[in-house]
Parts: sequence; C-alpha cells; structure tokens
Amino acid sequence: MTRTRLHRAHDRIDAGRLPTLGEYDLIRGLTGIGAYLLHRRSRTLLRDVLTYLVRVTQPLRTEGHIVPGWWTANAPTDTPSPRWPGGHANLGLAHGITGPLALLALTFRAGIAVPGHDTAIDRICHWLDRWQISRGPTARWPEAISAAEHKAGVTRRSRPGRPSWCYGTPGIVRAQQLAAIATDDRARQRRAERALIGCLNDPRQLDQLTDASLCHGWAGLLHTTSRVAADAEDADIFATPRLAYPTLQQQRRPRRDPG
Repeated sequence: MTRTRLHRAHDRIDAGRLPTLGEYDLIRGLTGIGAYLLHRRSRTLLRDVLTYLVRVTQPLRTEGHIVPGWWTANAPTDTPSPRWPGGHANLGLAHGITGPLALLALTFRAGIAVPGHDTAIDRICHWLDRWQISRGPTARWPEAISAAEHKAGVTRRSRPGRPSWCYGTPGIVRAQQLAAIATDDRARQRRAERALIGCLNDPRQLDQLTDASLCHGWAGLLHTTSRVAADAEDADIFATPRLAYPTLQQQRRPRRDPG
C-alpha cells in the first residue's frame, strides 16, 4: 500500500499537479504511514516516505504563480469549494505541513536522514515564519492561507484560532520545537515554547475550547503541552497541573461525546 501511494505521489509531482491533503497529511496520508513506520523501525520504507516528503516541500507553479509544494486546490475539507477559490496551504498538524515537519524532525533527530532532509525542514520553518502573526508570547499562526492571501503576501485573519492539537498554535508549536531540537536551533525552540506559554495565558484562545476531546479540545491541549514541556529548556514554566484543572472540569459535565 505504501509503495503504491508513493508511486502515485511521485507521478503527480512529476506531472506538476497539486496534491490533496490526504496524499501527505498525518491523519490519512503518507506522513501518518511514515510515523507508523518509524514506530515499527521499518527504516528502508521509511526513507522512501521521507524522500517523498522532501519533494513535497519543493515549490510548484500553478495558474502562473509559485506556491509551496504542499499547496492544494481543495478547501480544508479536502474537497473543491467556491469558498476557497485557488485552494489553500494548510498549516495544521493533522492535515497541514506541520505534520510532515514533525516527522522530518523526529527522524532527523533519530539519525534517519535522506538527501535534502535538513533543507526541507528549513524550508518549512521559514515558510511558517513568513506567515506568523505577531511575535513573542502573542505569536500565533493562521490555520490556512488562501490563494488571495498568498498573492497579497499577508493574512487577513486577525482573531486567534482555537488552540487545538489538530490545527491550532499547540500543534504548530510542537512541530517547530521538534524541528528546532533536531537542527540545534535554540532560538527557534525558545520562540516556539514562548508562543505556547502565550497561548495558555490567552483567554481569547482558551475560550474557544468547548469539549474535552483529544483532537479539538482540552485533552489535546493538555497532552501537547505535556510533550512540549518534556522537551523544553525550562519545563516548569508550563505549569501543566494548572492546565489539567479545566480538563477535569470538562469531563465532569454530562456530554454526549466526552472525547
């Protein structure tokens, strides 16, 4: 299955076509398969997946414009939509480019590298820098970049998004932290960890969590924070027990889908 999907993906790149999110993402795509192969220590096939991910970071031309290789013609639902003319670039950990970034970083850190591996990490990180909103503890990222925003060179999303594992600041921060550790970029690591601290202290973000689920809710924020804290230069600043309180409160409320 993996080799079949890799063959189709390379053919698509050779033809200069844009990918679907499901080709490369963590939930349904080759990044998720690569994470499984890393867990199973299947290094030969994993290297083939990594070689493909390196290619995904190389720019493509569409409609006369140069776009990132992970740009898709679809909406974030991975289907065509008139609400997303020209498609989008997805930043989320579940369906966007930070999923591949996390896998590239974890494998590089483990000594499993392919040609262009470090360049791919650097290319994704600099693209995230390009679309970062604000700096310091208020730093955050949009969930996606539309074609109009890409052409204008600026995002129109001023309101912070939901601080979820799948799309929000926590997942994007974790991927950048892993990349920074893998490449020994202490400055990037500190910036990423500081952004998560800002997220944890921002009621505009926290108030958007309405359930206890792992993907979209408090459990995802708690789990991601615990993983970031475990690798942080100063883990004590995250005060994970304080964050656990609203998670428990959510669980004590009757819900149809507690997560």
